[in-house]
Amino acid sequence: MTLNKTHDNSETEEKPDEAALLASAEAIGRLAEEESKEADKNARFSDRVAQAIKEAQIHKLLRPKRYDGLSVTPRVFEKVIRIVARHSVAAAWLTYFYPIHEAWVSHLPPQGREEIFGQGGLVADVFTPIGRAERDGNGYRLYGQWKFASGVLWADWIGLGALVEFPDSEGPEPCLLAVHKSDVKVVENWDTLGLRATGSNEVVVDGAWVPLHRILPIARVVRTGKPIGGDADEDEPIYRMPFFTWFLVGFPAIAVGGADRVLDIFRERTEKRIRVYQMGAKERDAPSSQRLLAELRTQLDAAEALVDRYVGQLESWMKEGKTLVSEEERERMFAWRAQTAKMSAEIAPRAMLALGGTAFFKGDPVELFTRDLLTVASHTTHMYEDALAAYGRTMFGQPGHPIW
Repeated sequence: MTLNKTHDNSETEEKPDEAALLASAEAIGRLAEEESKEADKNARFSDRVAQAIKEAQIHKLLRPKRYDGLSVTPRVFEKVIRIVARHSVAAAWLTYFYPIHEAWVSHLPPQGREEIFGQGGLVADVFTPIGRAERDGNGYRLYGQWKFASGVLWADWIGLGALVEFPDSEGPEPCLLAVHKSDVKVVENWDTLGLRATGSNEVVVDGAWVPLHRILPIARVVRTGKPIGGDADEDEPIYRMPFFTWFLVGFPAIAVGGADRVLDIFRERTEKRIRVYQMGAKERDAPSSQRLLAELRTQLDAAEALVDRYVGQLESWMKEGKTLVSEEERERMFAWRAQTAKMSAEIAPRAMLALGGTAFFKGDPVELFTRDLLTVASHTTHMYEDALAAYGRTMFGQPGHPIW
């Protein structure tokens, strides 16, 4: 990656070349778009997409510089994800997940960071704490099976959620246990409505031993706003914002990027469409299509404004170094993510219905984007009813969502 050198307080600081990163995102998106129809059938991209992400160092976007990372800001990160999403929502999902999964690696004890970043490779995870962890010496044996392991087909490491009872804890704590791919059985059973090309298969672990330095007690990180074991550069963006609010920034970027592409296709097809059953009328002249395009574009403008505000809030906290926020602040961000996903997902089926029969062929771009965007909107981190209820509770001084 090309680097620019800038001078700040007489010190030379290397910053990633934003233009080069955005060009890489465009290339990844175009590659994924070429494969999108076949990848949807196969429930996986070819290895070329993950390789392109790796070669462009996209997986290092958020990694601290001391570990050979690029350490970009939320604004740059969001732009990268949105560009890929305009070509393929599924590819944007992976382009987002690989770098953001390194966020929790960056919060492991120092030895764990060194091991995983030093070994290289891509990182996957499943946060849901449904595994069983049994103490064994200076570590734990992990057992269980987890669904929705996005990106696991091309990852070297995967963090898996389990409740762990440490000697110094009052009870079981939700944790991520980092396991090498060689200790994981991948069950290729990914057969879903959307995001099929992500290959988010099930994984099974039967007694893999995980040392303490590869275990992240999530609640402690959220509660303290600090990485486990310290030894971190406090000026790194990844350590200067609330963990989960920063961790989840990519979802709304994916949603608006995909919806934006749907509207472009809708406009292009409507421009050329002739209505045979209306005596050859041009659809572009129909008030109904004119109003719909304006309505949906305005709806997307509102969604994009929420994303911009979300990223702006993160960058404000980053400058301040604010890693802990109030319940109401946290749930407001949850509500913004949910509102963005809902508005973006609603755009696609309305455009699809208005376009008529041609948009309903399996693998048509509008059909594929619609299924993918609906699936994005169903993710637990921005489920609309949960988010708005949680935000409303906090505005009355009550507790918000226990996690998001």
